[in-house]
Amino acid sequence: MSFGFQQQRVPAFAAGSPRSVAVVGAGMVGLSTAWFLQEAGVHVTVYERKHAGAGASWGNAGWLTPGLTAPLPEPAVLRYGLRAVLSPRSPVYLPLRADPGLLRFITSFVAHSTARRWRRGMAAYVPLNERALEAFDVLAAGGVTAPTSRPDTFLACFARKRDAWALLAELHQIREAGQDVRFHAVEGWRIRALEPALTDRVGAAIRIYGQRYLDPPQFVRSLADAVRARGGDIVEGADVTDLRPRPDGVLLGRGDGDERQHDAVVVATGALLGQLAARFGVRRPVQAGRGYSFSVPAEQLPAGPLYFAKQRVACTPLGGRLRVAGMMEFRRPDDPLDPRRVTAIVDAVRPFLAGVNLDDRRDEWVGSRPCTPDGLPLAGVTACPRVFVAGGHGMWGITLGPITGQLMAEAVLKGEAPRDLAPFDPLR
Repeated sequence: MSFGFQQQRVPAFAAGSPRSVAVVGAGMVGLSTAWFLQEAGVHVTVYERKHAGAGASWGNAGWLTPGLTAPLPEPAVLRYGLRAVLSPRSPVYLPLRADPGLLRFITSFVAHSTARRWRRGMAAYVPLNERALEAFDVLAAGGVTAPTSRPDTFLACFARKRDAWALLAELHQIREAGQDVRFHAVEGWRIRALEPALTDRVGAAIRIYGQRYLDPPQFVRSLADAVRARGGDIVEGADVTDLRPRPDGVLLGRGDGDERQHDAVVVATGALLGQLAARFGVRRPVQAGRGYSFSVPAEQLPAGPLYFAKQRVACTPLGGRLRVAGMMEFRRPDDPLDPRRVTAIVDAVRPFLAGVNLDDRRDEWVGSRPCTPDGLPLAGVTACPRVFVAGGHGMWGITLGPITGQLMAEAVLKGEAPRDLAPFDPLR
């Protein structure tokens, strides 16, 4: 059976399906799962160790780009080189430290960075990518008031024409895999006619169509408000430390000693997912791939998102300022912000942006994207039929959060993953 989303579906209760579900983690994935469970009449309690949207959902670029969503391990990783990733100015940074878990993750990540495995992963992404934006429309129709923006201009920018070849090749491969993505190359004066916020140092660009963006904090707050308005509980400052299956449910233990029982639990804790999920047979590691962001003023905001692909920096007009986000560093989630990474982002994009004051930075932020070695999310039932996981989306948690939540609601109510989630089997 295949699950389409041309119209809103309300998952049906199976015999003995849970009526009270705990969701651990109040990011985009966790809150979306809670909202879609509520669609079926389930009472939901969301536990969050900080506050709603405090993790990777808060400071990212806010892109809804199913046309670009693909496995992170890909052949270019093998060409990048060890020397590059050891530099704190590199777009991808791997600080040297004695960490056997990180070494195992990197070894597996590199092993998955082949063309054959990329194609296999892309085949798993395509069905979700096709439905990703429709899931946002379902949320909007159901009362989530924060808007998603549909820009006329979405540009990937390059200093030289040859720098664009790699992304053009990847877009063609994504399209060949079955993903609907429309794009065309732009050169010279036509780039600045499209986007005056760019300098003449931008010599080539790729215009990508049909993508959207949103303001992450605004959207996550709106989603949390919608969950509360429907009778759901969001318990903030609640550090869940233990899950113990019982014959009639799961006992959820918190760091403050409080214990509560629920019929089922969904673990959606981002880069910390393994802390609760490993004991339930989830073998694939989830590693923090940390990204940075800040906002700056601009004399004229870009008409839409800008992507500096070679530098791995994304710029999004949000709230009257330009959010600048990028980098990938494999560090512990709670390590402090590294100012060298912010400087590297500033230096990377300064030559290409006109009328943008990159020295007037606000909201400098670092957050942990949950990355898996094969680049595929973990979503579905664990070895315990009452415990589920939803996470490991890497850079695509915002784009795929609602569609994941929609499918996870079906998984929880039926006690197993629907076929659409099979490629993301957490027990593999």
